[in-house]
Amino acid sequence: MPPWGARAGRHHGHRVIEMDKIKVGILGASGYTGAELVRLLSCHPNVEIAALAGDRSAGQTLETVLPHLRMVDVPMLVKIDEVDYSGIDAVFCGLPHATTQEVVLKIPPHVKVFDISADFRLDNLDTYAEWYGGAHKAVDLQKEAVYGLTEFYREQIKSSRIIACPGCYPTTSLLPLVPLLQEGAIDSNRIIIDAKSGVSGAGRAEKQANLFSEVSEGVHAYGVGRHRHMPEIEQELSKAAGRDVTISFTPHLIPMNRGILATIYATLADGWTPQRLHGLLSGRFFNEPFISVLPFGDVPATRHVRGSNFAMIGVAQDRPTGHVILVSVTDNLVKGASGQAIQNFNLVFGLPEQTGLEQKPLFP
Repeated sequence: MPPWGARAGRHHGHRVIEMDKIKVGILGASGYTGAELVRLLSCHPNVEIAALAGDRSAGQTLETVLPHLRMVDVPMLVKIDEVDYSGIDAVFCGLPHATTQEVVLKIPPHVKVFDISADFRLDNLDTYAEWYGGAHKAVDLQKEAVYGLTEFYREQIKSSRIIACPGCYPTTSLLPLVPLLQEGAIDSNRIIIDAKSGVSGAGRAEKQANLFSEVSEGVHAYGVGRHRHMPEIEQELSKAAGRDVTISFTPHLIPMNRGILATIYATLADGWTPQRLHGLLSGRFFNEPFISVLPFGDVPATRHVRGSNFAMIGVAQDRPTGHVILVSVTDNLVKGASGQAIQNFNLVFGLPEQTGLEQKPLFP
């Protein structure tokens, strides 16, 4: 029987059935995605956080590094190379891009890996080297990885060992676009994604560009014409369309802590109207627990999903005939990172997908 199966126990003289916990480790536990993993997994009824690792924070308690989590009972932080995997069933990697692959090479094969970095997202390793500045160092492991956009890769995720959880911009953009391209509802040559992100999307490391005085009271575009999420988005859109897709994608930094809003401009294929397109998306996501397609003409805001694993999609008529506007929002730290990783974890371990992720959005 797996370690997370039912076992007999006794409580106050009466026989009860308890559940052994699935033991997990979190690598990069002191970053924003690591903090979200601890916050969410500490409320997961089937999980025990058995190891926390972060080289810069090794030797410290979690409450020292993340005071808002001082009420969570977890182990002290250790160096990544000091993690004992013998009793661990799964590991979440919230490490910087281009570092996870070498770490995963040292993780025993019995451990399931849920990677939040970009290290295993790209199928083409030449593309990875071009966009991430160096050759991939775990080529054989890359062949095992599955792209972890849950709503489209559910069956593959269930049987995989390495899950490459998508980036926040790709998650927010792909959710509305993939079904439309699969059905030939829009022109794959004319897709414009104008996206905005909160500052937490840049990570917790100290950077001058992220100082309060640098980002407050202003908005700026970055990675213009060459953002590293472009090949990830194009890879998945090309699969959906059955042909190579090239997009126009521009990200912007907004002076807020968390959230992603993607405004997507598309040209309708022959025979399609915005209303018909809305019906397609509504039907495709009708039974999805975390995806809401709003009534036609309504558009969501980032505050509608803040702190939750939900995504909301709006469809609106554009003024030029034959065009449509899509607005998609997620919380970049939850559905765009840690929450989606836990959603995939639930799939792999045969748990209901919503387990530990039922928190409703924060408002205001």
